[in-house]
Amino acid sequence: MGVKGQLLVISGPSGAGKGTVCKALLEKNDIWISVSATTRSPRAGEVDGINYFFTPREDFLKKIENDDFLEYAEVYGNFYGTPKSKVFEMLENGRDVILEIDIQGALKIKSAYPDGVFVFILPPSMEELESRITNRGSETPESLKTRLNAAYDEISFASKYDYAVVNDRVEDAVKKIESIIMAEKCRVYKIKDEILGRF
Repeated sequence: MGVKGQLLVISGPSGAGKGTVCKALLEKNDIWISVSATTRSPRAGEVDGINYFFTPREDFLKKIENDDFLEYAEVYGNFYGTPKSKVFEMLENGRDVILEIDIQGALKIKSAYPDGVFVFILPPSMEELESRITNRGSETPESLKTRLNAAYDEISFASKYDYAVVNDRVEDAVKKIESIIMAEKCRVYKIKDEILGRF
């Protein structure tokens, strides 16, 4: 039997650059990024199965009953969840899987799937984080303060993760995460069957 893929769970505060880092990782590596299911309606340009699996509320609730999600949450009246079967199918087929997910969801997955590798993306500094969020041009002074306070709260959860990667330069952050994936694949408990079969 081949070596299973690695589940990589990536979180971090808004403005840390999680999405940019994940996109760069996907461009350079054969990694599958999990697509979440949601009960909200598609926005203009969104495609079912690519952006989200758009799921009627009744169907979503049935999936919760059937334990079909690795984690789920209700946000502003809509449900969001990580479908379990597709993630496990990819892992069984030897594909590495990324979940770019909030801290609440990541901690739920950690208890359900402890073999996952949990990486927290940090900004170089709070000043840089403030600069990145400000440069988006979408924040009022009040909402900027709210986001920065939320970021301080979120960063306090970094100690619950396996690794912390400072996203100073995207290329460097990607190299560090690639090294984490490689090191995790060399853990003896993950490849003991392969070792025994070979020697």
